[in-house]
Amino acid sequence: MPPTPRLTVGDTAPAFSLTDADGNTVALADFAGRKVVVYFYPAASTPGCTKQACDFRDSLAELNEAGLDVVGISPDKPAKLAKFRDAEGLTFPLLSDPDRTVLTAWGAFGEKSMYGKTVQGVIRSTFVVDEQGKIEVAQYNVKATGHVAKLRRDLAV
Repeated sequence: MPPTPRLTVGDTAPAFSLTDADGNTVALADFAGRKVVVYFYPAASTPGCTKQACDFRDSLAELNEAGLDVVGISPDKPAKLAKFRDAEGLTFPLLSDPDRTVLTAWGAFGEKSMYGKTVQGVIRSTFVVDEQGKIEVAQYNVKATGHVAKLRRDLAV
């Protein structure tokens, strides 16, 4: 299988329109004129993904004050996302990409190393999309723990 193409700084962010935890449609275009952190994670309610989501939750006020919205995307179905959101008190949109079309378009699905084996799966990735829809930050294979703090340092938030 060929490597998944990766987005780089300056690329136009691939458009998306996905269902959130409540069954509403959320599109990247909804954030036009604002910066948005788009992060991709493997599975709701798993230890690493929970830590990462809670870090975003705990940093949301500061990110919002700095003009950044946050959106999380995983292959989970909306019902699982709602349960995850409610259990963890998450206050930003969680979007469902069960066919992995958006994950693939953003380079966040493909071959990765897991426990020493090469597998197909979600590549934990984080992007900052600027007000014009361009990629300002593109980070692949990020760590679940400590990643949000590093992103805040990098963005001076």
